[in-house]
This record gives sequence, structure tokens and C-alpha cells, in this order.
Amino acid sequence: MTSTRPETRAVHITTPTLPNSRPISVPLYQASNFAFDDPDALATALDSPDTGFVYSRYANPTTRALENTVAALENGVAAVSTASGMGAINSALLALLRTGDHVIAQRCIYGGAFASLNDLAARFGIEVTYIPGDNPAEIEKALRPNTRLLYLETIANPVTRVINLPTFLAAGKAANLTTLVDNTFATPMLCQPLTHGADIVLHSATKYLGGHSDITGGILAFATEEMHHKVWHYSMELGATPDPFAAWLTIRGIQTLPIRMRQHCANATLLATRLAEHPAVAAVHWPGLASHPDHQTAKELLTDFGGMIAFELSDGREAGHTFTKGVRLVQLAASLGGVETTVLHPASTSHRQLNEEELAAAGIGAGMVRLSVGIEHPEDLWTDIAQALPA
Repeated sequence: MTSTRPETRAVHITTPTLPNSRPISVPLYQASNFAFDDPDALATALDSPDTGFVYSRYANPTTRALENTVAALENGVAAVSTASGMGAINSALLALLRTGDHVIAQRCIYGGAFASLNDLAARFGIEVTYIPGDNPAEIEKALRPNTRLLYLETIANPVTRVINLPTFLAAGKAANLTTLVDNTFATPMLCQPLTHGADIVLHSATKYLGGHSDITGGILAFATEEMHHKVWHYSMELGATPDPFAAWLTIRGIQTLPIRMRQHCANATLLATRLAEHPAVAAVHWPGLASHPDHQTAKELLTDFGGMIAFELSDGREAGHTFTKGVRLVQLAASLGGVETTVLHPASTSHRQLNEEELAAAGIGAGMVRLSVGIEHPEDLWTDIAQALPA
């Protein structure tokens, strides 16, 4: 390179080799393009995500490290990372479904997933049947010859229902359905749906995996290489690939996920218990309470009860808005799963896509508030929540 001119040397920068050491943290490969010495190797890498890195829309060493980490946490064989949780949802749905297919979905799911399923129904003639998620017999009742996919959530957003995954996934398998489970609220620390028979596990990495409200990302983990390659290929063509820096930040977040989840759950235990005793609160939805309809299922399925609490204020929508405006330490924000505690009013925000009838069917009341419990000192959180509650 010394024989070249300065203009050329400024462009062709050589990466140093590490002959006697290696980095402890995962390097950030902020590169879009990779050079090859062998044209056949380049051609092969364009068709398979496992044979080499050619272009970061296809695969990148940093995003691959994230994918391998989440696949291992979920006991899967591989994973596909995306630029957002919705990127993961739509990559899976569009890769797996065709015009005329039928989907069975849990009634209370993330509002964005509900909107995507409705859009598929309207634009591509994909039919969707929503089930309560109380009894696996609902699947057999909803089943049609063209049913292809069963869509579930481990802990439902926002009402925290906990579905009996083993029985529902077994029923889906018996009907030869592809089964997809959104595990965002539980994280791999509380549940690994693939071990219970799921084909695909979905995460909005924006939430607990990243954990610091500084990235947007999604990820899908797979039980089989065949399913992984099918969805990877579509996601790559769709262009849902994450930026390597977001993947790098997510990796850093995951390293503290076990510790953070313990504190999220511990704080939620204190807050849910006190909310249940407050006269202004009509109901508290948190799987750790004995009054929760799925408490026994949660005890059997989860290692802890999670950091998400939904509670209903007696005076309805106005009380919900007043509470969310009244908190000071707790942040009024749309997302969740960060180290800080956030709150929102689902009926007017996260689930605004649902009409009044659909909200009622999903169990989302006009006065429901969703609390994403952070890792602050729980007494500080309770002081703020208590002062914002109606007398």
C-alpha cells in the first residue's frame, strides 16, 4: 500500500489483525459491504446467511452475534433480527401467509399486531379468527381447511393474561399449524416458548432485551433451520434488517437482562400488591396476584411474574388520563421494558386501533392504565403513584 498515492491510501484502510488476543466485548461491524477473494464464495453467500457476510442487509457479524445470543437464550437453532418489533411481526406474517390463508390469533394481542392482521385481511384476503385463549378447544372450533398460523402471546399486552402455552401449542401442532409466540413481556428469563413446542418466538427488542430505551429492534427465534431460512429470506428481501449499531446496543442490554428482570419483577410485586389494596383501583391485572385468572398457569409456566402491571381506575377514561398526567417520577411514554418506569392509557394509545367493541372483547377497559415497572427503588415509585391516584 505504501507505493500508492495519498488519495488511494485514504480510502483503503487496513483492519489490524489480533494475533495474540481477542476483544471481550462484541465488536461493532459498522459495515454495509464485505469484500471477497473468491467469486464463488461471494455467489454462495448471497443465497445463504450461514456461509459468509456479503452485504449487511443479508447478514452482519454484529447482528449475527445478537441473533446467536437470542437463539441460545430461547433454545432455538437460529434467529433473524429486524429493525423493529413490527419489522419482526410483518416479516413473519408476510413470509408465512398467502392470499386465502386463515390465521387463529389470541384476542388480546399487541395493537400493532392486530393492525397488521387486519391489514392483511383487508388487502390480501387473509382471514383472521380471534380466540379468548382460555381453552385449547377454541383452536379446534376455529379451525378451517385453510388455517395456517396460530398467533399467541406469552403474557398478553396489556391485560397480562397468561395463556397455557403447552396445551395451546400442542393443539396447534395437532392441527398442523405453524405456531408463533410473542415473548416480549416474559423475555427468555421467564419463559422459553420453543421448549413448549412453538415454531417461532418473537421479541420486540426495543423493550426488555435492549432495556434502556435507546434502540429500536425486533428478533425472531426458530425451532428449525427450514423455518429460519424461509423467514430470513423474506425479511432480507423486505429490507427489515437492523443497523449494526442497534444490534450492538441490544447485545450490551442483554448482558444485564437477568439482573434487570429480577428487579422488574420484585418491584412489580410490591406495586401490584399495594395497588390491589387502594380504594381508587377497581382491579389489578398482574399474574403474581392470587386474584388473577391465570395465576396458577403463570406459576406453572413462568419463573417469575413479570414487570408489567395493568390496573383499572374506578372512574373510567377520565381517571386514566388524570392519573397519567399526575405522575412525576413515572414517565408517560408509549414504549416499555426500560430501566425507567413508564405508564400509558392503552385504549387511547397502544390499542387505539381497536374500536369500543374490540377493546371490550380484549378486556381493555376505558379506565385501564398500563404500568411498565422499572428498576428504581420501589418505595419511590409507590410514593409517586400514590400521589397521582384519586383520593
